[in-house]
Amino acid sequence: MDPIYQALVDIAGEEYVSNQPEELYIYSFDLGTAEPCRPHYVASPKTTKHIQEIVRLANKESIPVVPLGGGLSLAGLAVPLKGGIILDLKRMDTIIEVNEKARYAVLECGVSQGQFTSYLEKHHPHLTHSEPGAPPAATIAGNVAIHGQGDLAQPYGFNSDLVNGLEVVLPTGELCCFGSIAIGAGWFTNHPLPDIGLFLGWSGTTGIITKVSIRLFPAKRIRGIGTFVLEHEDLVPEVIFKLTHTQMAEDIVAYSSAIPPFASELQQITVNISADSEKELEFKQEIIWDDTLGEYISRGDGGYVGFSRTLERPQFSKTSDYKKGGGFEYVGSIMPIDRYPECYRKGREISERHGIPYTVTGRCVGAGHCMMFAWTYAFNRADPESIKQAREALHETDDLVLELGGVIWKPGTYGQKLLLDRLDPGARELMRKIKKLLDPNGIMNPGNWEVA
Repeated sequence: MDPIYQALVDIAGEEYVSNQPEELYIYSFDLGTAEPCRPHYVASPKTTKHIQEIVRLANKESIPVVPLGGGLSLAGLAVPLKGGIILDLKRMDTIIEVNEKARYAVLECGVSQGQFTSYLEKHHPHLTHSEPGAPPAATIAGNVAIHGQGDLAQPYGFNSDLVNGLEVVLPTGELCCFGSIAIGAGWFTNHPLPDIGLFLGWSGTTGIITKVSIRLFPAKRIRGIGTFVLEHEDLVPEVIFKLTHTQMAEDIVAYSSAIPPFASELQQITVNISADSEKELEFKQEIIWDDTLGEYISRGDGGYVGFSRTLERPQFSKTSDYKKGGGFEYVGSIMPIDRYPECYRKGREISERHGIPYTVTGRCVGAGHCMMFAWTYAFNRADPESIKQAREALHETDDLVLELGGVIWKPGTYGQKLLLDRLDPGARELMRKIKKLLDPNGIMNPGNWEVA
């Protein structure tokens, strides 16, 4: 009898623990190009207390613990690089509170994007949250933990900027709360108490988020997408600057792709607009299409493709799987918007050199404060050479991000090493001290953010 397996069964229940090879195999890889690594155990806890007990067991036995949300990360962030216990958090899926007047929600860590969107549409149709454009199974806590962005990033910022508070199990099994809830005042704000940044962007190496409070926003009655096309990438930063100046758009995305062929080399800019009345919609369209973009149309630099009404949120994950038996992975970066032309040209060169149809995307964050830029590389999961080509392209693009003066977003281990090598020595030393203090036995998602 495996004593660790039995201890996990005693905590979470026999139905929710496994050490069977076929089930461990499923948890050994993600949807990207990372090499598979098999865990020794998988456990699916139902309560915060279960997580605390498992983490204490892992400390006692010196076993790695890797928290897993929706399992949709593409950069190997939840692949158990050194084995151990995968904590599948999907059972912790309770929507604890929605405060309609204060516009916030409190969610357990396993609540998915699709689950919460459906819940709001049914019970609170006047509220919405910032959706990342990932498949519906992606979890909200997982998204904020990796500094995710969403379709409200243009006015409000990264989804991790919209966090009011967290409940976290530390690597020693202790439980902490951050934000106004820490003093028993409710979950409505993170300010002005000490920040919760120790747990955002660390890939689960400093603790396990068990509850999260996020800000909600008004859900407008009418939503639509207008598309504007430019022939030259050098005009994109200027156009986006002018669009953000109007403060009329809900979401602004620039993209170009080799497929379909007729659109190759064109720069498409989608502008999401929402309104509560026809009058409001008409006013916003006039400001954006006539007053702001009219000059580019009149001189022949661009064209207005049209406006379509839809309540469906953008799903970028649907646009990038071009190869038979396919998959895709992307390198994300946070860049100043004026880098768009270089990002497009050099990213396209990398794609073409590796025989991959290019896809480049840039989403506005804030009022033009920066852009979440992504280079996507499709591959055939059944073809090792195709996977190898995509992995090499991804690594080249990680190097390119730093060359262009950007920051790698959601980096895998290769990108993490590049960033740590460049990181200010004082900051790197502080990271080392924080990790040592919080995780003295080094059990939390080892292999990620390894600070020597």
